[in-house]
Amino acid sequence: MKIEQLRLRHVFGSLAAEHPFWEERLVMPLDVYAEFRSADPELRPNSASAGGRPGRIDLNAVFLQVETDDGVHGIAGPMHASVATIIAAQLRPLLVGRDPLAHEFLWDIMHRSLVHGRQGEAMMAISAVDCALWDLKGRHLGVPVYQLIGGPTRTEMPAYASMLGFDVTDMGKVRERAQWAQSQGYKAQKWFFRHGPMWGADGLALNIELVRTLRDALGDDDEIMLDCWQSMDVSYVVRLAERIGEYRPRWLEEVCMPDRVESYARLRDSIDIPLAGAEHEYTRWGFKRFIDAGALDVLQPDIYWAGGLTEVLKIAALGTTHDLITIPHGHSTPAGIHFSVTQSPIHTPWQEYLLKWNEVHQVFLKNPLKPVDGVLHLPEAPGLNMDLDPERIEREEDFG
Repeated sequence: MKIEQLRLRHVFGSLAAEHPFWEERLVMPLDVYAEFRSADPELRPNSASAGGRPGRIDLNAVFLQVETDDGVHGIAGPMHASVATIIAAQLRPLLVGRDPLAHEFLWDIMHRSLVHGRQGEAMMAISAVDCALWDLKGRHLGVPVYQLIGGPTRTEMPAYASMLGFDVTDMGKVRERAQWAQSQGYKAQKWFFRHGPMWGADGLALNIELVRTLRDALGDDDEIMLDCWQSMDVSYVVRLAERIGEYRPRWLEEVCMPDRVESYARLRDSIDIPLAGAEHEYTRWGFKRFIDAGALDVLQPDIYWAGGLTEVLKIAALGTTHDLITIPHGHSTPAGIHFSVTQSPIHTPWQEYLLKWNEVHQVFLKNPLKPVDGVLHLPEAPGLNMDLDPERIEREEDFG
């Protein structure tokens, strides 16, 4: 069996949703500059727009379909057009004619060929190809991918509700949405701060009020995680941690930009709240920097960014040698469940489920994976369960 084609499918459709779908954005690194802070852009993926149809959001996305000479294929995505361009221009010529089951060899030659692409969109391109190859391998062998990487350690996977895109400025809405998610069976929720250091004392007070409201709304037993999205610094996080410690956050996430490893290490030594991060880091070598520095309690590689399932398995194995938790960033739920259920429950206790983001990311899938009573159940389809639904695709064209 040989790879015959790396086909990039650009699909168009829509999602039924009330406007605004994204109620509020999160704090962002560019907010240190007033022109970006005051612009207050709507937070939504680049592939989504409100469009002209009442009650619907127009969507478009690119999926990779790796096709072989014996008819077996594998699918990965969605991805941005910039990532798809790298696949079309640089990886497609390298991979056509190769054995699609030799995923370690294929990963290595992709990595070695992209000498200027050890991070960012080039690594995202490698990640997408790797995930498509795992999907293909599972389809070829007729089993879910989790059976190929060690088998499940449990029959269901607890999910935590990631509340990106919900209003965090109106405390009445925060309470209402938090209690609604709790009623859906989620025992843990992650919320996203809206204000950073440049908002001064008023912004700090609003962040504290958010955490206080969540603890009051959810009671004593549910876990609360808090995402800073690379937008704070050491002194600010120290002050924030001192003020919210009484509300017992499970962790603070991405407190600084990902290259500030020493800042993470200083904070881990300075505050009592555990630190999570490295969502925007890449490969085992990038994560090793954080591990060697003792900078994190929870590793959060993204399967579609950090190097694919092949690489995230290695990152997690490295993390377990230091007894660290690994919970992949949750925008790639169909691939993430296959990783999560093969790990020891003490090292991967949850899978992240981004409530709004997954509505967008899975809209074109025939069998989208969604929690029931706060729990994800194992998919039984061969591969990664990535079949596209023709009924959801209103228009399609080849990309590149």
